[in-house]
Amino acid sequence: MKTFGSRTAVDGISFNVQPGEVLGFLGPNGAGKTTTMRMLAGFVAPTAGRAEICGFSIDEHPVAAKQKLGYLPEGAPTYGEMTPGDFLRFIGEVRGLTGIDFRRRLTDVVERLQLRDVLQQPIETLSKGFRRRVGLAQAILHDPPVLILDEPTDGLDPNQKHEVRELIQTMAPGKVIVISTHILEEVDAVCTRAIIITNGRIVADEKPAALIRRSRYHNAVTLRLELTADLAAVADDLRDLGEVRQVDVDEHASTVTAFPRDGAHILPVISSLVAERRWPVEQLHLEAGRLDEVFRSITTANSAAGTT
Repeated sequence: MKTFGSRTAVDGISFNVQPGEVLGFLGPNGAGKTTTMRMLAGFVAPTAGRAEICGFSIDEHPVAAKQKLGYLPEGAPTYGEMTPGDFLRFIGEVRGLTGIDFRRRLTDVVERLQLRDVLQQPIETLSKGFRRRVGLAQAILHDPPVLILDEPTDGLDPNQKHEVRELIQTMAPGKVIVISTHILEEVDAVCTRAIIITNGRIVADEKPAALIRRSRYHNAVTLRLELTADLAAVADDLRDLGEVRQVDVDEHASTVTAFPRDGAHILPVISSLVAERRWPVEQLHLEAGRLDEVFRSITTANSAAGTT
């Protein structure tokens, strides 16, 4: 638990993460994500309760706990006048890395995060994306068994995001990785488990695939039709199918979405109807589910409950 005056920022959150798990830590702004991450990393003391890293209490054995930890904080603060090379050398000294061990680890993180071209450039002159990569480099420099990453792809372009996600996946076996993020596609891409919090409390703790199955779009079928198609007529025919519970029309996107009744698999019957009616379909898509819709549903419902 963490309180600031009369405000409770984190309220009774409790969870364990095992080696090999990549935990996505999600929640709307102000839900308590960053405060929780800071307590786990020892940057903020809890008002009540305790955090442990590899069995070491962050309060009672802070040095031993932090030796096991790599932490990328929000904003990835660094020393702007330093170069990435100088900064990582400083971090290596703090972490007790010297000689060949430091050179080996430095070479590894520089190559993994593609920092070679900016290694001697002042950090304050780097783009936000490169500064973020320098912050991630310091977190993994000592090859810790536990990583806590607050918005690790913030400020990165799509290619860089893909590279960082691949890096996380390659590091995941044998490590504990906790990622705070507001990018829901990131959860689906790299996380093996997701926790959603709101009002400082856990409201969901499941595998991403299980969360996606909560979506009303799970097993729905979306048809994108040519602009000249009669969307209303297509929707009416789909509503006549006994397996279809509801049909939504998006005229702007020229799509029609059919939702199954009682978890029915409606793709075969809709495919047959498309062929029979010869609808001008450009794309027919079976929906796995939409994590953003599940996230909104869970967080808004629990936010409303918290204000009653």
